Amino acid sequence: MTMELLKDIDSPADLKKLKPEQLPKVAAEVRAFILDTVSKLGGHLASSLGSTDITVALHYAFDTPKDRLVWDTGHQTYGHKILTGRKDRMGTIRQFGGLSGFLKRSESEYDSFGAGHASTAISAALGMAVARDLKGEKNKVVAIVSDGCMTGGESYEGLQNAGQVQTDIIVVLNDNQMFISNRVGALGAFLSKLLTLGAVRNAEHTVKKFLARFQFWGESILRLAKRAKVLLFPGMLFEEMGFTYFGPVDGHDVEQLASVFKHVKTLGGPVLVHCVTKKGKGYPAAEEDQYKWHGPGKFDVATAKFLKTPITKEPPPTYTAVFGKAVVKEAESDPRIVGITAAMPEGTGMDAFRDRFPKRYFDVGLAEEHAVTFAAGLASEGYRPIVAIYSTFLQRAYDQIEHDVCLQKLPVILCLDRAGLVGEDGPTHHGVFDYSYLRMIPGMTVMAPADENELQNMLRTAIELNAPVSIRYPRGNGIGVAMDAEAKALPVGKGVRLKDGTDVTLLAIGNRVHPALEAAQILEDKGISAGVVNMRFVKPMDVELLKECAAKTPRLVTIEDNVIQGGFGSAVLEALTPGRAEVLRLGIPDSFVEHGAPHLLYDSIGLSGPKIAERVAAWLPQKSRAAAQSQEA
Repeated sequence: MTMELLKDIDSPADLKKLKPEQLPKVAAEVRAFILDTVSKLGGHLASSLGSTDITVALHYAFDTPKDRLVWDTGHQTYGHKILTGRKDRMGTIRQFGGLSGFLKRSESEYDSFGAGHASTAISAALGMAVARDLKGEKNKVVAIVSDGCMTGGESYEGLQNAGQVQTDIIVVLNDNQMFISNRVGALGAFLSKLLTLGAVRNAEHTVKKFLARFQFWGESILRLAKRAKVLLFPGMLFEEMGFTYFGPVDGHDVEQLASVFKHVKTLGGPVLVHCVTKKGKGYPAAEEDQYKWHGPGKFDVATAKFLKTPITKEPPPTYTAVFGKAVVKEAESDPRIVGITAAMPEGTGMDAFRDRFPKRYFDVGLAEEHAVTFAAGLASEGYRPIVAIYSTFLQRAYDQIEHDVCLQKLPVILCLDRAGLVGEDGPTHHGVFDYSYLRMIPGMTVMAPADENELQNMLRTAIELNAPVSIRYPRGNGIGVAMDAEAKALPVGKGVRLKDGTDVTLLAIGNRVHPALEAAQILEDKGISAGVVNMRFVKPMDVELLKECAAKTPRLVTIEDNVIQGGFGSAVLEALTPGRAEVLRLGIPDSFVEHGAPHLLYDSIGLSGPKIAERVAAWLPQKSRAAAQSQEA
């Protein structure tokens, strides 16, 4: 990879030494660098390629980090990292101990605000702008928002408040006509079709000029016309909210962008610059299939072919694929079932349902709050809505789960993909809080499968239950167990004993059941007899089984991939009579877990099979430890 200009750029100050006509060359080299990096490691590609010209122009026109750049999500920021002193560390991005794939304040002074979830930038940027005003400072604050983030309600809350406050803030709308999956909704059509029509802005000026001749009633008619025909003029939606609108502009003309940004930073009040871009720009394969190349694995740049690790046998299906197949099968015999997702049909496996039942499928955009209350409305009319959302994103809809679903006892089924530690995406995407925030709500049933067969059976259980239910399952491949030909409902609130033991019982839930079995075998080899129970349900808790376990072995170990505070282990302690058993709780510590390969992360926090065995052996009384040491000798 040739770097004629980029090799000498270690900060935005270096970038500013160049002439404007050199910026296209810089952008091309940044794209090549991104391609080279992601091809070797995997990561977020198409969004970062699409935003490269905007990124170069922003750092050229503004005085960063004094001027704050606030990015919405981190998918589009690889170029930002390259230009802000992290070029030499890009080979570690999303790797254990390396650079984050998202924005992280502790990583760089140029990362003004952390970003892993969508629709937060405008609100955060407005807060920064008001703080600047209160301190009497003069720096600029810029929020860079992709159009997908505009389907989230928080973006509009921020826009509304910015228009009300009328302080100096710049919003750059990166309109790539795509977010993770195809953009949906009325606003998507608005931005895709109407905002990009070149003639309509001239029409707006013509109408204004004509009506201005009429001193007494021209302004009134103009206001009425704008409200009645708001979609006829680009930017009128934003101007009605109090913003000065510029655009649409070519988001890949980096020289023009730099000129526009230098101009708008001299203006006062809220300003919105609408840039039209193409996701995957500069790499034909990514331009053609933007979803496939949103977050690819390793690939060959020249051939655009993915590099696959040689395998000796076919891996088990992913939990996502098993869920997708199961929900389609259930819907074939139950017309009450509808599927809902928040802009992630492929990521959640809902694409299979979408293709099979298009009229019963709803993608609501990046609007988790709406997704849950929308589902509640469907449930109130007799339907069985299945809401498939990543665990980390469902956190955004907590009030709706409590107020709109559980308070009314509505049978909404929440299917939480990517539960537990998800790996390279890191702390913004780890789904490690849902046991805690869901089990405290009255009426909510909380379950987690130990394997892919239990997943399909839990889905059947949830459909038959006629109550609010959550099912959480991990990212990646299943265990490889045999699948029942037909899903069957499980006894609600009942666990199952997998192995008997006399020294200690391991109470495991979800994807920690199989590591618990591994730990039990390691302990067995050391002379410690460990039983294993797959609890299946966090709520309702199988109290009778807990009592049996406590009677058999007065030492219990709870194992979960949720935070310790308020999770499965806490539920066990609450269910047991005080003093009935000694309990060791193993789970996610009271800290945010960084990014890295899942097996490395679980090992680092003591939740892999060998580390569970090690921690249990160290916790047991001296007699058991002596037996283990004798066995080893």
